[in-house]
Amino acid sequence: MTSTTEQPIAAASGTFAIGGDIPVHRLGFGAMRLTGEGIWGPPKDHDEAIRVLRRAVELGITFIDTANSYGPYVSEELIREALHPYPENVLVATKAGLLRTGPNVWPVHGHPDYLRQEAEMSLRRLGLERIDLFQLHRIDPEVPLADQLGVLVDLQNEGKIKHIGLSEVTVDELREAQRYATIVSVQNRYNAGYTDAEALLDHVTEQNIAFIPWAPLGSGPLAQTDGPLQKIAADHGATPSQLALAWLLKRSPAMLPIPGTSSVKHLEENTAAAGIELTDAEFTALASSF
Repeated sequence: MTSTTEQPIAAASGTFAIGGDIPVHRLGFGAMRLTGEGIWGPPKDHDEAIRVLRRAVELGITFIDTANSYGPYVSEELIREALHPYPENVLVATKAGLLRTGPNVWPVHGHPDYLRQEAEMSLRRLGLERIDLFQLHRIDPEVPLADQLGVLVDLQNEGKIKHIGLSEVTVDELREAQRYATIVSVQNRYNAGYTDAEALLDHVTEQNIAFIPWAPLGSGPLAQTDGPLQKIAADHGATPSQLALAWLLKRSPAMLPIPGTSSVKHLEENTAAAGIELTDAEFTALASSF
């Protein structure tokens, strides 16, 4: 599927080996926004959603992140329609642990039977024999963590998933989870204007665990016309959003940003950030502005 007439732009973001054995280009794609309003139902433009996914692979993106709750199910179904059979170098990661009862409504549900059911259904929807990265979308406080991770370890032992990840956790929660399973990734909200997960990022970087920032473009006032992102972006002939992604890539070698979009044009703009190299001085100047 990769074009033979152009360099894979995403490759410029560098490579990270998830779980130590699945290398992906660090700038990935988040497939949440391919669904309808409120992350509910089908996209407004089905054909454009398919084009986005195929173009992502052409641009060298080898890490695609989705979840059973996106749609629900719609995102996984679109990914299969667009990309199956998958190129050997493409990792499609998915998640379970949230219910969907309406647009923008996300109840947490980590009962082991539900997690097993959704893993099995994700295998079917994605057309996979094994999910290489399966993530617990949220820790359910009403269910023992040992039980939630235990069923994922069971699925791992059955060969239905390869690696296990977490989403929206603290350092202490990660440490507790590591008592029950090998954790290869965490997915927390993190961007140039929201760095509450700083301690977690430093911790997982030291352990060579992937850090997947969701909402990586939520840069807020930093992206305004007179903000620090805009000023340095102009020096690179880039947009503030591209600079926000370049800042994330510079922040940690374990960082795997997954900007999402339902537009090929925006996808191409986001992916171009892989080629932006910030100097240490630029990185420091931006960091001091946050």
